[in-house]
Amino acid sequence: MPIEKIIVLEDDLIVRKNLEQQLRQRRYDVAAVANLAAAYELLSKDTFDLMFVDVRLPDGDGTELLQQLQLRAQRPLVVIMTGFGSVESAVDCMRNGAFDYLIKPFSNDQIEVTLRKAEGFTQLVKVNQYLSHEEDDDAGYELLGKSVPMEQLRQLIRKVARTEATVLIQGESGTGKELVARALYRQSPRANAPFIRVNCAAIPENLIESEFFGHEKGAFTGAINKREGRFELAHNGTILLDEISEISPSVQAKLLRVLQERELERVGGTRTIKVDVRVIATTNRRLEQSVERKEFRQDLFFRLNVVPIQVPPLRDRHEDVVFLAEHFMRRYARKHGIKVQGISPACLRALSSHHWPGNVRELQNVIERAVILSSDDDFLGVEHLGFVATASNLPVPSAEPVGPGESPGAASPAEESLPSLSDIEKRHILRVLEQCRGNRTHAAKILDISIRTLRNKLNDYRKEPGSQIPFVDDDAAESAAND
Repeated sequence: MPIEKIIVLEDDLIVRKNLEQQLRQRRYDVAAVANLAAAYELLSKDTFDLMFVDVRLPDGDGTELLQQLQLRAQRPLVVIMTGFGSVESAVDCMRNGAFDYLIKPFSNDQIEVTLRKAEGFTQLVKVNQYLSHEEDDDAGYELLGKSVPMEQLRQLIRKVARTEATVLIQGESGTGKELVARALYRQSPRANAPFIRVNCAAIPENLIESEFFGHEKGAFTGAINKREGRFELAHNGTILLDEISEISPSVQAKLLRVLQERELERVGGTRTIKVDVRVIATTNRRLEQSVERKEFRQDLFFRLNVVPIQVPPLRDRHEDVVFLAEHFMRRYARKHGIKVQGISPACLRALSSHHWPGNVRELQNVIERAVILSSDDDFLGVEHLGFVATASNLPVPSAEPVGPGESPGAASPAEESLPSLSDIEKRHILRVLEQCRGNRTHAAKILDISIRTLRNKLNDYRKEPGSQIPFVDDDAAESAAND
């Protein structure tokens, strides 16, 4: 509900009481006063969303208040009421910032139309304010790929998008889970309503409840004004809960109630707010395992997992690597103003043989770096990729004749000794952490992951049989590394 608190400034007792009653019946919080002095006193103590203001008042003119409100950082919408309306008066009020202009006597239907307009306008303004601060590097990018897994994914998106079902998108980091969520939104009946994204891993744990549900003025230190949460901003639209596995158990319980009842209370508030949102959640972890470890509520998992979508890693659609590489090359050549002729055959072979543990995001970064390091009218070469010779990007051996007693699928001793992708990732994380002398903040920056993700991975490694990884206190490690 974008509009909650309303002031009725009207000296006529009958009109004031009648309008106050109409608004209270619609469940608004209404303060009714008869003069400018009382209105100024209310505005000095609290913030209001909407005001109905009479022009002629005992201690002044309502248009004076309208002009004063324009000087405030946070100002309510103002609906001017008058029994002596004229075109000149209406134009003057609108120029001074009035939202609407009503001529008395007005009907209940006119009030209803004005309130609907004010609700829609207020939500639009707040969504735009949120989106103006939102950083989104993937905005506008499509799901690219010609492989069978990608075509199957697009077919599933088309089928699910037209429904109202809650969707859980799972996949490794860098596979494009947010792009899947945006595709679901764009193809849904809610495509013209807000799309609000919450990065659960990037928000401090003590603030995530306020980000989800909002807070009232004075709810905690620093809450100097009322603030709507992301669920309220997404009303009638779609909310994306990115990396949902990172939220705390207490927030999980409150999120479960929103999914079940479609209602919430702000932090520090008592008002129950109804919300109509479609929920899409993403995670790079297997939530089933988190449920088994008691890290994630089972009932919340069932609520989120109505329609599961698994995004395939790039190694499972290797035929898309060259297609994506050429697409990224053209995009970054335009972005950086570099005339690239193409990708050399040796470079294509290197790209095709790489294992891509970072998936599409890694490929995107590799190609951008290669374009920047190349010269005009040049081809991208292996030297531009910046690959480190590891088991994950060694050239694929050519096919050899099968000897006597050997089966075509038999693995050679060298293949059997190759480490798994998870082993390579683990070794790399521990090596970076060692070089950073245990400073997880620095290590997370080098690894390009959040500190919370790094902590979760280290916790997983500690639980492995025979693990020698010690439990290190975060604060002690940070202070020791900075000494």
